[in-house]
Amino acid sequence: MRPFLASAWVIARRDYGATVFSKVFILFLLTPLFSLAFGAVFALAGHDDAGGEARVPVVAVVGDPPMQAALSDARQTIAARLGDDAVPRLEVAHPAGPLRDLLAGPQPYAGVLHGTLDHPALLLTGEGRDTRNLVGLIVDTARAGSTAAPADIVVEQARIARAPDRSGRRDVARWAQTGVFFLLMLLAGMSLSTFIEEKSNKVIEVLAAAVPIDAIFLGKLVAMLAISLTGVAIWAGAALTAVLVFLPHALSGATAPAVGWPLFIGAAILYFTVSYLLIGAVFLGLGSQAGSPREVQSMAMPVTMAQLLLFGFASAGTSHPDGWLGIAAALFPWSSPLSMLGRAALLPSLWPHLLALAWQILWLVLALRVAAAMFRRAVLKSGGSGWRWWSRRKTAEALSNPSLP
Repeated sequence: MRPFLASAWVIARRDYGATVFSKVFILFLLTPLFSLAFGAVFALAGHDDAGGEARVPVVAVVGDPPMQAALSDARQTIAARLGDDAVPRLEVAHPAGPLRDLLAGPQPYAGVLHGTLDHPALLLTGEGRDTRNLVGLIVDTARAGSTAAPADIVVEQARIARAPDRSGRRDVARWAQTGVFFLLMLLAGMSLSTFIEEKSNKVIEVLAAAVPIDAIFLGKLVAMLAISLTGVAIWAGAALTAVLVFLPHALSGATAPAVGWPLFIGAAILYFTVSYLLIGAVFLGLGSQAGSPREVQSMAMPVTMAQLLLFGFASAGTSHPDGWLGIAAALFPWSSPLSMLGRAALLPSLWPHLLALAWQILWLVLALRVAAAMFRRAVLKSGGSGWRWWSRRKTAEALSNPSLP
């Protein structure tokens, strides 16, 4: 086992040094800038000057029917002048317990208006949007028939522990899945062309004679992973620096994933690594069969479509991770990393991730063994010219009929 790992390490170190310590690697590091430029252009093209649909707060009203009717009519009067999105929506509530329970429900209210029109009170969360002035305008309009004096609303602050924000966690899951998928699309495709140089200058025959084929595949896959992680580390460092300098409070209101931020970030790195290895093993096997750069280019579009299908399959089960679609995406090895990353944002259980990682590593070993066996049988036995079904048929015809040229 030690000679096998030593051989794989030599291959990995050779490929890593030849790529990272070259001038072309600097151009590779600039690749995300082009993606960001395209994103900025499309964002500007689809920019809505109106700012999109505003999120209108909903205030619960607890009071007698005359108070509820007067407030509803007052809100309609104001909305007719200012627009429906400019005024908080009112919703009648009949709490069975304390008023603060209305602020901690699955769909919490922005505030609770209670009391009477003469002595109104507004209960707000300390972290919620302050709707005191707008609610005061509604109350003043409702009181206009009886008195012209503005209402003195008593505002109370309630600090509560909110129920888990499922919508926010789904957003975190989808953003994480999209980010990992973007990196995979950007980086995994390089594995297709890994063998082209060695096959064109006949170095692959020397390597195959010196080390096991499985060690060559493992070394090249580890080298490509190390190159990708180097690029990701540089990009992540630059992005984090930019956020801390220009947008220091950008992530302060982000919903925390179910497993917590430290474990979730670790899971994202781990699942990116395993997903890259799984996809890279398949790409290495496909690219090793190609005999020219043109054949590699012909493979680029099908493998890109396959990656899109895997991403769609994994993200489809995010809304219902325990449904049949979510379980199927978690069981299929090549969509499992993205699916389990979404599950980490939604569910706090940790043991499914241990089982998923063991399952994914098992399939990684099988994929590498199959790719190496295909290369050994189809390429090396044909002098490194690549496997083609018509070449095999001609060879069989030639053996069965010696008179053919």
